[in-house]
Amino acid sequence: MTSISESVLNRRSTRSFTDQPVEKATLVELLQTASRSPSGSNLQPWFVYALTGNKLQEFLGRVRKSLAANQRGEGSEYELYPSNLGETYKARRFKCGEDMYATIGVERENKMARMMQFARNFDLFGAPVGLFFCIDRDFDRPQWAHLGMFIQTIMLLAHEKGLATCAQEAWSAMYKTTSSYLELPENQILYCGMALGYPDPDAPINSLVTDREPIENFASLRGF
Repeated sequence: MTSISESVLNRRSTRSFTDQPVEKATLVELLQTASRSPSGSNLQPWFVYALTGNKLQEFLGRVRKSLAANQRGEGSEYELYPSNLGETYKARRFKCGEDMYATIGVERENKMARMMQFARNFDLFGAPVGLFFCIDRDFDRPQWAHLGMFIQTIMLLAHEKGLATCAQEAWSAMYKTTSSYLELPENQILYCGMALGYPDPDAPINSLVTDREPIENFASLRGF
């Protein structure tokens, strides 16, 4: 069995999937196990909506219609990045993008190809399952952090089972169509989507391994 360490080290943001379906029993087991994720006072502040098959295709059809009319998306109910994002973070974000496009041979000057690749977010990179994560509007940063731990747990459990995932904040830019199709209650806000399925082992874009900072750049160890 894959260890937790192996799952953490080998999990990737997968951007190309096979069409092999994910069994309902597998998804149910993932979500049930992930529900053991920690949350303050055991609030369990998460909601998940899963789409596959005809329902997923119907939804993606609506998304394509919206994108045709609004190429920049529908706006967002929250800011993905602060307007004053620091230079260190800008550099990491820039390199991540450049490294990803390099795997598929897309130069920085090829704006159209880059836009087309970004648009693949909205077909879930061909994954057979789309997961959409929501949280109560009354909750603040602590509960959003707990939602993030729940999402991370799902990704690690999926990797353990030979599945692949890509968490996608890009879906926040399609919150109107997504909220409408999923019939979200007024008190729920869409945080992100996630592509779930089996990875295409031959897709160059799946070879991307993003950088991580050495421990001395983010940790202060005292009294050791």
